[in-house]
Amino acid sequence: MSTLYPDLHHACAALGTRLFTVTVQDVAQGLARRAYTSHPVEYPVSGTKPLTRDGWYDHCITGQQTFVANTTPEFAKYFFDHALITSLGLGSCINIPLVANSEVLGTINLLAEEHHFTAEKLAAYEALVQARQAELAAEMAKG
Repeated sequence: MSTLYPDLHHACAALGTRLFTVTVQDVAQGLARRAYTSHPVEYPVSGTKPLTRDGWYDHCITGQQTFVANTTPEFAKYFFDHALITSLGLGSCINIPLVANSEVLGTINLLAEEHHFTAEKLAAYEALVQARQAELAAEMAKG
Protein backbone atom coordinates (compact mmCIF):
# COMPACT_ATOMS: atom_id res chain seq x y z
CA MET A 1 0.00 0.00 0.00
CA SER A 2 1.24 3.47 -0.89
CA THR A 3 2.30 5.86 1.85
CA LEU A 4 1.60 8.87 -0.38
CA TYR A 5 -1.61 10.04 1.34
CA PRO A 6 -0.36 9.39 4.90
CA ASP A 7 2.91 11.17 4.13
CA LEU A 8 1.10 14.21 2.75
CA HIS A 9 -1.30 14.13 5.71
CA HIS A 10 1.60 14.24 8.18
CA ALA A 11 3.33 17.06 6.29
CA CYS A 12 0.11 19.09 6.37
CA ALA A 13 -0.48 18.27 10.05
CA ALA A 14 2.97 19.66 10.82
CA LEU A 15 1.68 23.00 9.46
CA GLY A 16 -1.45 22.86 11.61
CA THR A 17 -4.03 20.88 9.66
CA ARG A 18 -6.34 19.02 12.05
CA LEU A 19 -8.54 17.17 9.53
CA PHE A 20 -7.17 15.84 6.26
CA THR A 21 -9.06 14.01 3.54
CA VAL A 22 -8.51 13.18 -0.10
CA THR A 23 -11.47 12.84 -2.44
CA VAL A 24 -11.45 11.49 -5.98
CA GLN A 25 -13.95 12.76 -8.52
CA ASP A 26 -16.25 10.24 -10.18
CA VAL A 27 -17.92 12.45 -12.75
CA ALA A 28 -19.80 9.54 -14.36
CA GLN A 29 -21.48 8.78 -11.03
CA GLY A 30 -21.75 12.44 -10.01
CA LEU A 31 -19.83 11.73 -6.79
CA ALA A 32 -16.65 12.53 -4.92
CA ARG A 33 -15.28 9.39 -3.22
CA ARG A 34 -13.14 9.65 -0.10
CA ALA A 35 -9.80 7.91 -0.76
CA TYR A 36 -8.07 8.87 2.52
CA THR A 37 -9.04 10.33 5.86
CA SER A 38 -7.39 11.38 9.08
CA HIS A 39 -10.73 10.88 10.88
CA PRO A 40 -12.09 7.45 9.89
CA VAL A 41 -14.94 7.50 12.43
CA GLU A 42 -16.41 10.82 11.29
CA TYR A 43 -15.29 10.60 7.66
CA PRO A 44 -14.80 6.95 6.63
CA VAL A 45 -12.90 6.11 3.47
CA SER A 46 -16.05 4.49 2.08
CA GLY A 47 -17.87 7.84 2.14
CA THR A 48 -19.14 9.72 -0.89
CA LYS A 49 -20.54 13.18 -1.48
CA PRO A 50 -22.65 14.31 -4.43
CA LEU A 51 -20.99 16.66 -6.89
CA THR A 52 -23.37 19.57 -6.48
CA ARG A 53 -23.03 22.30 -9.10
CA ASP A 54 -22.78 25.32 -6.81
CA GLY A 55 -20.37 28.16 -6.07
CA TRP A 56 -17.83 25.77 -4.55
CA TYR A 57 -17.97 23.53 -7.63
CA ASP A 58 -17.66 26.51 -9.97
CA HIS A 59 -14.58 27.76 -8.11
CA CYS A 60 -12.76 24.54 -7.25
CA ILE A 61 -13.75 22.07 -9.96
CA THR A 62 -14.69 24.16 -12.99
CA GLY A 63 -12.29 27.00 -12.16
CA GLN A 64 -9.58 24.63 -10.88
CA GLN A 65 -8.73 27.05 -8.06
CA THR A 66 -8.14 26.36 -4.37
CA PHE A 67 -11.26 27.04 -2.33
CA VAL A 68 -10.50 28.90 0.90
CA ALA A 69 -13.00 29.47 3.72
CA ASN A 70 -11.54 30.84 6.94
CA THR A 71 -14.82 30.93 8.87
CA THR A 72 -17.74 28.54 9.25
CA PRO A 73 -20.26 30.79 7.44
CA GLU A 74 -17.97 30.83 4.40
CA PHE A 75 -18.17 27.05 3.97
CA ALA A 76 -21.51 26.22 5.65
CA LYS A 77 -23.48 27.22 2.56
CA TYR A 78 -21.63 24.60 0.51
CA PHE A 79 -20.96 21.75 2.96
CA PHE A 80 -23.96 19.79 4.21
CA ASP A 81 -21.78 18.41 7.02
CA HIS A 82 -20.88 21.84 8.42
CA ALA A 83 -22.40 21.00 11.83
CA LEU A 84 -20.11 17.96 12.13
CA ILE A 85 -17.13 20.04 11.06
CA THR A 86 -17.78 22.68 13.70
CA SER A 87 -18.47 20.01 16.36
CA LEU A 88 -14.87 18.88 15.80
CA GLY A 89 -13.67 22.39 16.67
CA LEU A 90 -12.89 23.23 13.06
CA GLY A 91 -13.78 26.53 11.47
CA SER A 92 -11.71 26.91 8.31
CA CYS A 93 -10.89 24.80 5.28
CA ILE A 94 -9.15 24.69 1.97
CA ASN A 95 -9.84 22.34 -0.92
CA ILE A 96 -6.93 22.07 -3.33
CA PRO A 97 -7.91 20.63 -6.72
CA LEU A 98 -5.52 18.10 -8.19
CA VAL A 99 -5.42 18.80 -11.92
CA ALA A 100 -3.96 16.53 -14.59
CA ASN A 101 -4.49 16.90 -18.33
CA SER A 102 -6.76 19.91 -17.72
CA GLU A 103 -9.12 17.80 -15.58
CA VAL A 104 -9.69 17.85 -11.82
CA LEU A 105 -9.08 14.31 -10.59
CA GLY A 106 -9.89 15.08 -6.98
CA THR A 107 -9.24 17.41 -4.09
CA ILE A 108 -6.95 17.57 -1.09
CA ASN A 109 -9.12 18.82 1.78
CA LEU A 110 -7.58 20.46 4.83
CA LEU A 111 -9.42 21.79 7.89
CA ALA A 112 -8.26 23.65 10.97
CA GLU A 113 -9.43 26.26 13.46
CA GLU A 114 -10.94 29.52 12.20
CA HIS A 115 -8.59 31.89 10.34
CA HIS A 116 -5.86 29.24 10.03
CA PHE A 117 -5.30 29.58 6.30
CA THR A 118 -3.26 32.77 5.99
CA ALA A 119 -1.68 33.61 2.65
CA GLU A 120 1.64 32.19 3.86
CA LYS A 121 0.11 28.92 5.08
CA LEU A 122 -1.96 28.58 1.94
CA ALA A 123 1.19 28.90 -0.17
CA ALA A 124 2.95 26.29 1.98
CA TYR A 125 0.07 23.80 1.67
CA GLU A 126 -0.20 24.32 -2.06
CA ALA A 127 3.57 23.79 -2.40
CA LEU A 128 3.30 20.47 -0.54
CA VAL A 129 0.60 19.28 -2.92
CA GLN A 130 2.43 20.59 -5.99
CA ALA A 131 5.61 18.76 -4.98
CA ARG A 132 3.67 15.46 -5.06
CA GLN A 133 1.40 16.38 -7.99
CA ALA A 134 2.52 13.61 -10.37
CA GLU A 135 2.27 10.93 -7.66
CA LEU A 136 -1.13 12.22 -6.53
CA ALA A 137 -2.43 12.25 -10.10
CA ALA A 138 -1.30 8.66 -10.65
CA GLU A 139 -2.91 7.54 -7.39
CA MET A 140 -6.18 9.36 -8.06
CA ALA A 141 -6.35 8.00 -11.60
CA LYS A 142 -6.59 4.52 -10.08
CA GLY A 143 -9.96 5.55 -8.67
